[in-house]
Amino acid sequence: MTLIEEIRKKFARGEFEFSQHAVDQTILRRIRVQEIREAIASGEVIEDNPSDKYGPSCLILGFTRAGRPLHIHCSYPSRPFVKVITVYEPDEERWIDFRVRRPRHGG
Repeated sequence: MTLIEEIRKKFARGEFEFSQHAVDQTILRRIRVQEIREAIASGEVIEDNPSDKYGPSCLILGFTRAGRPLHIHCSYPSRPFVKVITVYEPDEERWIDFRVRRPRHGG
């Protein structure tokens, strides 16, 4: 089973939780839990961070039913609950097709 399939399975069973930062960001950015569920269901892993200093994590790009793109940074599904670390709508100026980070220029 792939990483995204395992994460989808945990979300479908309600085996996920939010960091305080993620809770704050969903409120500030007006992102509903249902939208996060939809984005995970249609999502793909665009960055895999198995050596992240706080534990293995990945960045998922998914779209809501309304077509809103979301990035969900979450822990690997090896934990009892997948932890949503942060969630945001990607900025087109920073991302190519919402999937690849644009190179930074200048300082």
